[in-house]
Amino acid sequence: MVSRKEVEEIKEAISPEEDIDEKITKKKSVKKKEEKEKEPELTDLPGIGPAVASKLESAGIFDLMSLAVMSPAALGDAAGLGAAAARKAILAARDMLDLGFSDGVEFAKKRADVTYITTGSKNLDELLGGRGIESKAITEAFGAFGSGKTQLGLSLAVNVQLPLEKGGSAGKAVYIDTEGTFRPSRIRQIAEGIGANPEMVLKNILVARAFNSDHQMLLLEKVTEMAKKGEPIKIVIIDSLTAHFRAEYSGRGQLADRQQKLNRYMHELMKLAESCNLAVYVTNQVMANPAQLFGDPTTAIGGNIVGHASTYRMYLRRAKQGSRVAKLIDSPNLPDGEAVYFVNDGGVSDKA
Repeated sequence: MVSRKEVEEIKEAISPEEDIDEKITKKKSVKKKEEKEKEPELTDLPGIGPAVASKLESAGIFDLMSLAVMSPAALGDAAGLGAAAARKAILAARDMLDLGFSDGVEFAKKRADVTYITTGSKNLDELLGGRGIESKAITEAFGAFGSGKTQLGLSLAVNVQLPLEKGGSAGKAVYIDTEGTFRPSRIRQIAEGIGANPEMVLKNILVARAFNSDHQMLLLEKVTEMAKKGEPIKIVIIDSLTAHFRAEYSGRGQLADRQQKLNRYMHELMKLAESCNLAVYVTNQVMANPAQLFGDPTTAIGGNIVGHASTYRMYLRRAKQGSRVAKLIDSPNLPDGEAVYFVNDGGVSDKA
């Protein structure tokens, strides 16, 4: 309802010929639109005050979606709430988010904000649909050492900072380094190759060295926290995804535990990509399959867990005359195919 003071303001702002009621109606609609556009917060839920919201954020729960998919028992443990209060908060979050079905047209509208980041190679971009790495998706690249996985990741960390019209997302990159492969000197070299300021490019890449799988998972929570606080992160690069999981869980006896933990990590990655509309690029190690008698025995680590969770999967390998070949082996909307690319001073390119 518009107050008396607002009515007087409108009267002063319009000429005698204008319709006051029309102006009041217009102001009401603007207020309603603003309220609708305002994203609900944890403290908007019944029983969730600032102190409880702070506990939830400490537990890695920053938005309504994370809370809505929890069980009352899990929410009670995280926030110190009783079962009834936790259930009430969860139901309220589900009502606010409207967690139901939508038709294909509505779903298409939700995907209208998907962005793309060029790889630097037109051939590779075409393989991935024509525009490069997609947001709200996990793109996995696996291959033997020297196949260009890390170089592609470093190129993406630079290219994401380009404006939209030049194939970037005008945002920052997060680089989670599990193998000690991040080199500032290489970033400077790639930045100079595309005519960008090397120091500014480096400043817009947030780097963290993960020392074990638990640290790797914790860093993902930090990324979510930064994104929720307004950091313009447009891509998360993990090089490599499976190195720590593979080292810490060795042998068949620990395989089930490793796969469960990896599965949880992949789902957290997808949730981050979807909720924050950012791209995720992960590199993956390989092994030689001893049961493969004919053809290429190279197999990605992580098995079906990683295979099913990745939206796009590429197999990278060395080829003749210093070139590399990327083979798209899984995608929800693209045919299988191959692309030839090179790695040079300017990063990933179509030329040697």
